[in-house]
Amino acid sequence: MPMKTTTLPSGEAVPTLGLGTWRMGEDKSRFSDEVAALRLGLDLGVTLIDTAEMYGSGGSERVVGEAVAGRRDAVFIVSKVLPSNASRRGTVAACERSLKNLSTDRIDLYLLHWMGSVPLSETVEALEALKRDGKIRHWGVSNLDADEMEDLAGLPAGNRCQTDQVLYNLSRRGPEFDLLPWCRQRSMPVMAYSPVEQGRLARNARLDAVAARHGASAAQVALAWVLAQDGIIAIPKAVQPEHVRQNVAALDIALSADDLADLDRAFPPPGRKSPLEMI
Repeated sequence: MPMKTTTLPSGEAVPTLGLGTWRMGEDKSRFSDEVAALRLGLDLGVTLIDTAEMYGSGGSERVVGEAVAGRRDAVFIVSKVLPSNASRRGTVAACERSLKNLSTDRIDLYLLHWMGSVPLSETVEALEALKRDGKIRHWGVSNLDADEMEDLAGLPAGNRCQTDQVLYNLSRRGPEFDLLPWCRQRSMPVMAYSPVEQGRLARNARLDAVAARHGASAAQVALAWVLAQDGIIAIPKAVQPEHVRQNVAALDIALSADDLADLDRAFPPPGRKSPLEMI
């Protein structure tokens, strides 16, 4: 079946399921297994890979670079600049390091990892310069709340942001109160990191009844719930081949209205604004 996609504000369609790489590239003895996991995901049609300069101090990007060798044009690569590097010169230098680690000449979507002390306007200027130079194709942000996104939108070129990547899953539904509506109003997809809460939702008994109805695991139901949300891109990480396959199989789980109601009772949506969570 064709991969489900969502559309960036630029008009480009991207997969709603991606391959996360947080904690990859930290142990050289696992390098080949991590590369193999990403290659399997690509073979199964998952062509978006998310990484960052912070992950493994560039090690994750090197894993990605090896995994996409020979098929770079078929892959949509997302990476991120640390806030401590997000000055005009620092952003450019960080991007060039990431390009080297990734063994590529461009990053498809480059994100500010979170807000730091550098003025957002300065980071946006640097991102726009990288885009003009062809080193990145699109840019966005990560871990910005609705108020910060409003500030971003007020900057020159701020409306060129393509996404906000945030912590979002059944147990972390805070973004639904204000951030998701803000982004949907602007046709901006949100990227959900840790969609299975780093595996903790896989062991949550509140998912068992819905999972049993679908002959699926709790982790697959948690991921299917995220994938069912409009305008959301989920980026779970997996290294074991069977885990990769199970994540892809979650795309085929069609949660019913009763399923969704049961999950709302088990994991209630937010009733008020709350600080954006990070892990």
